[in-house]
Amino acid sequence: MGRTMRAVVLEEPGPVEHLLVRELPVPEPEDGWVRIKVKAFGLNRSELHTRLGLAEGMVFPRVLGIEATGVVDADPSGTFAPGQQVATMMGGMGRTFDGGYAEYTCVPVGQVVPFASDLDWSLLGAVPEMVQTAFGSLTTGLDLRPGQSLLVRGGTSSVGMAAAVLAKRVGGVTVLSTTRDAGKAQALKDVGVDHVLIDDGEVAAQVRSVVPEGVDAALELVGTPTLPDTLRSVRVHGTVCFTGMLSDQWIVKDFYPIGYLPTGVRLTAYTGGAKDLPGEVLQAFLDDVTAGRAVVPLDRVFGIDDIREAHALMESGGAKGKLVVVL
Repeated sequence: MGRTMRAVVLEEPGPVEHLLVRELPVPEPEDGWVRIKVKAFGLNRSELHTRLGLAEGMVFPRVLGIEATGVVDADPSGTFAPGQQVATMMGGMGRTFDGGYAEYTCVPVGQVVPFASDLDWSLLGAVPEMVQTAFGSLTTGLDLRPGQSLLVRGGTSSVGMAAAVLAKRVGGVTVLSTTRDAGKAQALKDVGVDHVLIDDGEVAAQVRSVVPEGVDAALELVGTPTLPDTLRSVRVHGTVCFTGMLSDQWIVKDFYPIGYLPTGVRLTAYTGGAKDLPGEVLQAFLDDVTAGRAVVPLDRVFGIDDIREAHALMESGGAKGKLVVVL
């Protein structure tokens, strides 16, 4: 083709200065792959882990980005028509092959999720990984049912806020969400959280002051430092789903199940990809946003030249929702 594109390249792990905006050849899709013209992409903690050298199996240099939204530019299989709005996420993006921090990205056809929406690309760019992770955690991980109670540990993360939005759509669910910063409480209330808990490392007593027997379900997004306290917040036969690692700590050392797990409380985990976000779920969420029945917890929008500033904000923990780059 001879065309070039702008992309964010990480030559080697390190500080934000290692994120370089470069001109690269526009990639050609192999058989079974789709080339997407990227309109927007969200930032995720896993990309921070990669930049800091915490990800395994990486080969450098690499274009980062585990998700992207845009339009189909080329599909040799004919599965998708040119111009079709699509989202993509996970499946090795930004790790085993170049990801979404670019004007074009190529991904396997099986991890392309089509949609149709008139929402701004800044909002659309915030949605795929955030909604996929939240939806999968609430369904596969927790089997959340109408009328139950849910604790979201790490509530002001983008996934935590999306989980609150999706939980309220289940019907009659009481949502308790944590934040370490009282100044972020209103942001949680704005997405439908019923009870905001200020997290000082121990919230089980606060949870049980609201739900004496303990909540039915809890979504752990902070990591192993808070997991024991989260487990103590849940009722007998309730479930904790370990999904996130905002603390960058994910190993339980010297794990002794009988001493670690409260009697009768279940611990599970969730990790997923594009196949775990049905197209109809994505479309329904976007339609609800358009109709004002749901909100996208978007914090700030950046250009590709501001990628270092965006990563620095993500690393600082100062965001109150999703950070998005629009191209």
